[in-house]
Amino acid sequence: MAGAATGPVGTHGTVTACTTNWGSLDKTATEANAQPLKNITTSQNTCYDRMVFDIGGATGKVGYHVGYVDAFHQDGSGEQIPVQGGAILQVYVSAPSYDPATGKQTYAGTAGKPLPGVNISGYRTFKDTRFGASFEGQTQIGLGVRAKLPFRVQQSGNQLIVDVAHTW
Repeated sequence: MAGAATGPVGTHGTVTACTTNWGSLDKTATEANAQPLKNITTSQNTCYDRMVFDIGGATGKVGYHVGYVDAFHQDGSGEQIPVQGGAILQVYVSAPSYDPATGKQTYAGTAGKPLPGVNISGYRTFKDTRFGASFEGQTQIGLGVRAKLPFRVQQSGNQLIVDVAHTW
């Protein structure tokens, strides 16, 4: 049928269309941000799993580099950090996990460990999270996903959002 929506069935027999034309190639924004990372949260959606980076006090664009890697290596040391899943999405956010003015930690990530306070049990696409490092003004995260799936990166206010689709 022409114009019919495809995707998972929603409530009351309606069909929810899932747009997954985001692609799986690297995505980058070179804007700089001097504000520290405050928190990382995740959530589930009908069409994707979401990771949100809260950069308190950010005004303007936040820089990032997001892309699939064969292995996750800690920024600075180069040490490999195991990440579970069928593929690894490496996320760099131009926001340190410490206050640049005082050096005080603002996000309690520990190299090689799962993200604090993030529980992805039962998620359809997200399988593992690992803190890499906060090095030279940026924070590095390893996100284990089910497979190399399409993803998008967008900003809303002081939040950088990474969505990974459940399917192609």
